[in-house]
Amino acid sequence: MKKALVVIAGLLFVGLTAGCGYRAGGPYRSDIRTVYVDMAGSKEFRRDLEFTLTEAIKKRIGTDTPYRLAGREKADTILVTEVLEERQAAFAPDFRSRQPREKQLTLAVRVQWKDVRTGRILVDHPALLQAVDYLAPTGETERLAQERAIDRLAGRIVAMMYEDW
Repeated sequence: MKKALVVIAGLLFVGLTAGCGYRAGGPYRSDIRTVYVDMAGSKEFRRDLEFTLTEAIKKRIGTDTPYRLAGREKADTILVTEVLEERQAAFAPDFRSRQPREKQLTLAVRVQWKDVRTGRILVDHPALLQAVDYLAPTGETERLAQERAIDRLAGRIVAMMYEDW
């Protein structure tokens, strides 16, 4: 009986300590502790896209990563984003009203994450695209579509902060 318990305990220990290559802190870099998120730039003339994107990224970093947000002078890394373009397309026109039933909003964003201690670029993505569909006839607005696209972009940007991206 004791031997069986020892074997089970040993298997549990091996099962809990073995993994798929992740360290105890998860898939994120252990050499980085702090991130400064620079205010997103924008080449678009849409109001508040850059502010909304910056806040969404900060929230995702705070909830989804072990990194802490820090001021520019004290941060290990700097994350810079820029909204390059917002585009809309209309699909499936209603034959009676000739108005589109479905629309698509696409955001293009540039992302760069740099280690300021070494000067090394950790992530450099010149054009990250995110598209969302919305139905204007049902009351879904362009603003709601922007918020969904920005939330999804923030999640994808934070996922780029994984160790082996």
